[in-house]
Amino acid sequence: MEQFDFFTLGLLMFVASLVAMLTRRIGMPYSVGLVSAGIALALLPIGLALPLTPELIFQIFLPPLVFEAAIQIPWKPLRRELPLLLALVTLGVVLAAATVAAGMHFIIGWSWIGAALFGVLIAATDPVSVIALFKSVRVPPRLHLLVESESLLNDGVAAVGFAVLVVIAAGGDLGVAEISTKLLVTIVGGIAAGAIVALPLILIAGRTSDRLVETTLTVLIAYGSFGLAEHFHMSGVLAALTAGIIVGNYGFMGSISDDGRPAVVNFWEYAAFLVNSLIFILIGGREASQAFLPVLGAAAVATALSLIARAIAIYPVASIFLGTRFAIPWKYKHVLTWGGLKGALALALALALPASIPERGEIITVAFAVVAFSIFIQGLTMKPLMRRLGLIEKGDLSEDAEKTLH
Repeated sequence: MEQFDFFTLGLLMFVASLVAMLTRRIGMPYSVGLVSAGIALALLPIGLALPLTPELIFQIFLPPLVFEAAIQIPWKPLRRELPLLLALVTLGVVLAAATVAAGMHFIIGWSWIGAALFGVLIAATDPVSVIALFKSVRVPPRLHLLVESESLLNDGVAAVGFAVLVVIAAGGDLGVAEISTKLLVTIVGGIAAGAIVALPLILIAGRTSDRLVETTLTVLIAYGSFGLAEHFHMSGVLAALTAGIIVGNYGFMGSISDDGRPAVVNFWEYAAFLVNSLIFILIGGREASQAFLPVLGAAAVATALSLIARAIAIYPVASIFLGTRFAIPWKYKHVLTWGGLKGALALALALALPASIPERGEIITVAFAVVAFSIFIQGLTMKPLMRRLGLIEKGDLSEDAEKTLH
């Protein structure tokens, strides 16, 4: 795995700090500024190495991103929304992946396995820009919860589906029963791994009031749960998600001290900021090296299909709950659809494609093109869209609005 040297890491952190200051001042989404900075750095004639590998994303970047988001999710509201969320991330992901796969097979001519793998990986969402926007303005608490929770669960399901397709691509002779069993084991095993790691370490955290020790234990929980699940070929995303929910609810309420809670939250907010900064700069660096012109047609089709697929994943599935307590306003559906940005997980899965896939190189480049469209076009237009929908109220997000999530 390629490594950063200290100079490169320091430079990226310095650039990320400048970008954060500039984008806040001019009102640009942070992720857009970072990707632009990454492209600029990659084009400099200094030979700066900007590695972006699936190992780096899965082993270093993904655990803190998932865990930090999960500790902010309150269990009671999440439990109330679970039927809707589960429908969106199961039936919705299947519909989205199938739409993209069929389109890339019949329109572009990719093999079924290549098209299916692309369909699943591009179904994974990463609405970092949207969540960052939600933290800076007042939005309905339920909308915030739905966008963040759907994204996390969506990522877990997409990663599981991708893993199953990789086994099939490698020549695994799996029937419907075997596929169903593997899916169940991967999902349940990931959730179990998160609980197995989080619960005992949270009990240990309850034995101290040292906020530094408590924070350290949460780091062990985040990386330990993810690593344990991945070691046994289960879902690391669902493991870190489960662990984060346990820490953010049971841990904050019963084990972590009053002084420890703000320390833990602040640490993970910084960790997420740092990791997101590095990821988006590295995405920009990799974007600069992609040869988009030869796959321009495929990229345009894939981008259109990904938008159509996201709409199919949200509008019909959410409409199943019309007339029930799980029904959501059409405005929320518009935000969930347009806010389903693509990011690090989709690229990590693309880079992890088996060499046996005939279209592997093309799929990777097309995935980067879709992510670029997502970040620059969807990311830049989210705030105007939400303002037009009347979902942004005047004033900053208050503590009262945060508390209503709980």
